[in-house]
Amino acid sequence: MTQFKPGDEVFGVCSGALAEYVCTRESAVVAKPNNVTFEQAAAVGVAALTALQGLRDKGKIQPGHKVLINGASGGVGTFAVQIAKSFGADVTAVCSTRNVDMVRSIGADRVIDYTHEDFTNGAQRYDLIFDLVATHSLPAYRRVLTPHGTCVVAGGPPKVRAMLTLAFEVLVLSRFVSQNFVMFVAKLRKEDLTFVRDLMAAGKVTPVIDRRYRLSETSDAIRYLEEGHARGKIVVTAA
Repeated sequence: MTQFKPGDEVFGVCSGALAEYVCTRESAVVAKPNNVTFEQAAAVGVAALTALQGLRDKGKIQPGHKVLINGASGGVGTFAVQIAKSFGADVTAVCSTRNVDMVRSIGADRVIDYTHEDFTNGAQRYDLIFDLVATHSLPAYRRVLTPHGTCVVAGGPPKVRAMLTLAFEVLVLSRFVSQNFVMFVAKLRKEDLTFVRDLMAAGKVTPVIDRRYRLSETSDAIRYLEEGHARGKIVVTAA
């Protein structure tokens, strides 16, 4: 360890993080911005990296792109809305009625309430669809993509067989159409943690925390998470 010294405030990614003390690699943590609390920093991790890598690396997001984020109120989705805006995109967010105001407050240009409107039947075409919940078929996404648009799939069915089927469909479809369909899993990169850190320090990204649980309440936190209705992230504190 050469970059940090005892007492430095850091955040990052590690295995077995639901503990009072953990060990991780120096390459897995970066300095915490002063304007971000430890609870907010703890919410970054894989969620923010998935949003960043999905939009920037797989989606090739550019200023002025029309971007739709399906599942915008979840852990990855709330980061994706803000990161897409930081790239200068025009963002349409899809979520349920109870989350419309929250998603709009973090920067979405337009919010579609999926309980009242199906965006795949609309007239708008998108340069990039970032799909976090797999609520529509790939042909349905094709209808609302531009001719050379991209659909990045970063979420899917909970059952392994269904997920593998979706991955196969994504691979096959991209070979036969002008649009690009891609499925991916985020990778831990220190430079990407630093990128997100800088966005937070600049006030362009603020982690959204739904609920906080004490370490002794971890089982309750997991049960709530499994319900699938969390807004933003759930944080477990050591206190």
